[in-house]
Amino acid sequence: LIFPGMPNNIWSNILHIIGRLTAPIMFFFICEGFYYTKNLKKYVTRLFLFALISHFAYCFAFGINFIPFINGEIFNQTSIMWSLAWAVVALYVVYGDTKLKTVLLLIICAITFCADFSSIAVMCIVAMYGKRGDIKKQVVSMEVWLGIYALISFIFVNKTYGIIILFSILVYPLEAIFIASDGSFLSSPY
Repeated sequence: LIFPGMPNNIWSNILHIIGRLTAPIMFFFICEGFYYTKNLKKYVTRLFLFALISHFAYCFAFGINFIPFINGEIFNQTSIMWSLAWAVVALYVVYGDTKLKTVLLLIICAITFCADFSSIAVMCIVAMYGKRGDIKKQVVSMEVWLGIYALISFIFVNKTYGIIILFSILVYPLEAIFIASDGSFLSSPY
């Protein structure tokens, strides 16, 4: 918000790199929340409620019309919370006893395509959850999806933004240190 439009200067790039650390942390905690929740309906309801509230804040902050697609844009029409909420639904679909998993996952990816981090957020979370308990495999799956997102952003959105997305992976050394220092939080429902 301080430096709109991705200007190519050192201060905006540093702030944007710091901001890129947020998404992988949210992805990790969505996986953990899905695993530990005692009431999936309440968890999903809270996420969708927050997605609704954050939609208006996101649109206001970035000068986007509250009604998606009205200006012909398809990218970044709402906040990442939309993708996070649908990612929990995707986890239920993929790792539950649901039929038509592939079709439903593709529908969820189409629904989240317009959000910040797009359907990549959903696919990252699904891949990470499949590797739950093995941080190294989670890192590799995240690197793959972040690489895809960075490449798409580099080609179609903004070259600087595409490169900055790659800095998201810096969160994993921090996460590994946190887990190694006190892995007890992984066995706690809190």
